[in-house]
Amino acid sequence: MHNRSLSRELSLISLGLIKDKGNFKLNKFQIEEIFESAMDSLINHCRDELDNCESELENASQKILDSELHEGVDSSYSNVRDELKKSLTKIETVMNTLSLTLDFPKLIVSSGQIDIREDVNQRICNIINNLKSIDSDIDQVMDGWRLKRLPRIDRDILRLAYVDINFLNTPIAVACDEAVNLANKYSDLQGRRFINGVLRRLQTIKLS
Repeated sequence: MHNRSLSRELSLISLGLIKDKGNFKLNKFQIEEIFESAMDSLINHCRDELDNCESELENASQKILDSELHEGVDSSYSNVRDELKKSLTKIETVMNTLSLTLDFPKLIVSSGQIDIREDVNQRICNIINNLKSIDSDIDQVMDGWRLKRLPRIDRDILRLAYVDINFLNTPIAVACDEAVNLANKYSDLQGRRFINGVLRRLQTIKLS
């Protein structure tokens, strides 16, 4: 996982722990507490995913064993077995990936290779200190819709993309790709499509 991608994901989780209405300020200590909660949430999510994969792996292994035991009875079981082996390989790949990334966020933060805490802090501060203007600008490209009507997770994904483009000088294509990646992981199909449309219009305005 790229460090900046990690900081964006932690920023998204952190924003979900903060209200997005009214005038409010957070000091660095409060943001640090929110960051820790976001970190714990991300690691617990990884653990849950790993447990789910382990369960699916056991089920797939049992199905393969059952298919081999019944192969002599029904020749179609050879096809079933091939499909199950493919599924098994895929699940093993997912498990290996999750195993490698399980404690990666904590490792990166503590290693000092990059100050992710400061990056997350900067993103959150940019949003909460400029919330009204950010939301107003995004509203301008909502095409007959209002940002406040979107689910909270979709609002925050768009806000983070806006901050990337307008505050952190992230290349537009990179900011949009990162936002799409977050949407693919945290939003539903309708939300992903809507976010894609808004990002395209934001790109057009920024480039014009």
